[in-house]
This record gives sequence, structure tokens and C-alpha cells, in this order.
Amino acid sequence: MTAANDRPQRWNRLLELLAETGRLSVEEAAAVLDVSPATVRRDFTALAEQQLATRTHGGIVATSVAYDLPARYRHGDEAKARIADHAAGLVHPCAVVGLNGGTTTSAVARALAGRTDLSTAEDEQLTLVTNALNIANEMVLRPHLRTICLGGIARRESYELHGPLTERALAELRLDTAILGVNGISAEGGAQCRHLDEAGVSAEMTRRCAEVIVVTTSDKLLRTALARICPIEQVHVLVTDTEADADAVAAIRAAGVRVDLV
Repeated sequence: MTAANDRPQRWNRLLELLAETGRLSVEEAAAVLDVSPATVRRDFTALAEQQLATRTHGGIVATSVAYDLPARYRHGDEAKARIADHAAGLVHPCAVVGLNGGTTTSAVARALAGRTDLSTAEDEQLTLVTNALNIANEMVLRPHLRTICLGGIARRESYELHGPLTERALAELRLDTAILGVNGISAEGGAQCRHLDEAGVSAEMTRRCAEVIVVTTSDKLLRTALARICPIEQVHVLVTDTEADADAVAAIRAAGVRVDLV
């Protein structure tokens, strides 16, 4: 098992383990994460303070949020973890950030919540605006974040809200940054997703923000999807992994997009 020495990564891994087992002891967590029992105890206390787990003698047990979250949104591979951590580090700590749904943006939300430089002052809090029910459900328990969940019709396949209510709510907001997960991206096709209504919500996020960051694993650079979210010229930064196809990356960079390989 890979050691997890960074606090946000440790917390995410602890939540994943809780989702699998329902409870963890200090000794079990220390062995899995390859850290000291004292570090684990501090992490357990921090998770309990944020209501993400319940502290017990010698360990923690899962809350309903950690335990009920579907597996595909709890578990991410190493590439997604690197992408999420890097993208979270690009965001100003007082920004208003829009997030669409997906496993990668869910990981970004957790990485943002794990940042140690976030203010607790109400008028300086990092604000997350999302149409993803699973992200809102998890982030609302983080006291140092402000979470805004957009209304709309829920889609069970992705936990995303969509439709006229969602887009109307977005039209009243101003975002600093939109962080978007995609099903495909290319210089020719721009940012794309599979579902028309979800594409409409993500497109509205791009219109309401000053910066668009696309987060995706490298396989999506070689794929296309049904609906275009925005042309490549509207994407400012693409964060993907180092396995990305060199020609696809070169074409996207030639279109004026900054590509960060992590």
C-alpha cells in the first residue's frame, strides 16, 4: 500500500476505508497509511470535528455521508488524486468555485476542503457552487466552506441536477473559477460530455466565471462525447496526468490552453 503522508490525501484515504469497513482503529489506519499512531489520532479528531466520522475509544466509525457514498465516487486512482490535488492548489482560498459532477471533480472538492490555508471568517470563506448532489452532501459538513447547491432535476446516473431551474440559478451567480470534469476534450471538439442537459449546466458555469479549469485523466484526450460544453478557446487550464498523448497535448497547447501534466 502506498504511504499517504499528505494530510488531505490521508483524510480522503481514511474516508475511503471507512466507507469500506464502517469503522477503523488507530492501529489499522496507521498500518495502512504508514504513519505514526499519533498522526492518526490527530486525523481522527479532525474528521470528527468536521462531522465526517464519529470518534470512539481507539478509533472512529463512519457517518452516513462517508458510509453511503457510492463506491465510484469514493475511490479514485492515483492519477485522479494527483489531478485533484494540483487543481485544488490553483484556486484562490477566498474564491467562488463552480464544480460539475463526476469522480474527478468530487476528488477536487475533497482536496479543496483539505487545504490548510482556508479562512474561517464568513466573508472570506471558499465558496463551492455545484449541481452535484454527492459533492454538496459531503461538503456541507465542512464548517470552513460555504456550499451552494443548485436546484433542478436529479439524474441518478451522475448525481447531477440539471434543467431550467439549475441554469436559472447559475444566471444569478458570479463564479471566479469553474472546475469541470469531462467525458472528452480535444483541440477540435473542445470540452465535451455525454448528457445534453448536463452539458448545458456546465456551459452556463463557463459563461459565469473568469477562469475555466478542466480536470480529467489522460484517456479522455482521445475520446469524443455527444455534447459540447465549450470550445477549447474557452478553457484556460487543463490538468491531466503524465500518460497523456503527446500530440493531443501539443494541439491543445497550440490552441492557447495551459496544460499541466501531473
